[in-house]
Amino acid sequence: MIEGALFSILAGVMISLQSIFNARLGEAASLWPANAFVHGSGFVFTLLVLLFFRQQPVLAAFKEINFIYLLGGVLGAGIIYTVMQGVSTLGISYALTIIIVTQIIASLFINYFGLFGEAVIDISVIKILGLVMMIIGLIIFQLY
Repeated sequence: MIEGALFSILAGVMISLQSIFNARLGEAASLWPANAFVHGSGFVFTLLVLLFFRQQPVLAAFKEINFIYLLGGVLGAGIIYTVMQGVSTLGISYALTIIIVTQIIASLFINYFGLFGEAVIDISVIKILGLVMMIIGLIIFQLY
């Protein structure tokens, strides 16, 4: 659990940095060329990691997996574009606040209905109250 929390914290820091870097790149080069560069450089980096750690890709797994799960790259392009737009127009703090609230609500919806193989969770009054408190906290953080 600690390992997962540490990776999540690291992901939060990297997402914040990536959002700013991508927005500045998009402002300089325009959004879709910046998006292509971001994904292209990520692809090259991933290939280098594969070569360095000598991991063999399991291509057979790609034939057996549900097609919808192969759309992560397409979603990634949309995410990069929309984050660049949000950060460029709202600033990093406001944009990420809206993104975080939206992610929490979308994740709750996914878990509640058990979509995409995720565990089904019950929604209780306590969980809804916790969600509302997080949203209120984020709003207060932005307003004051």
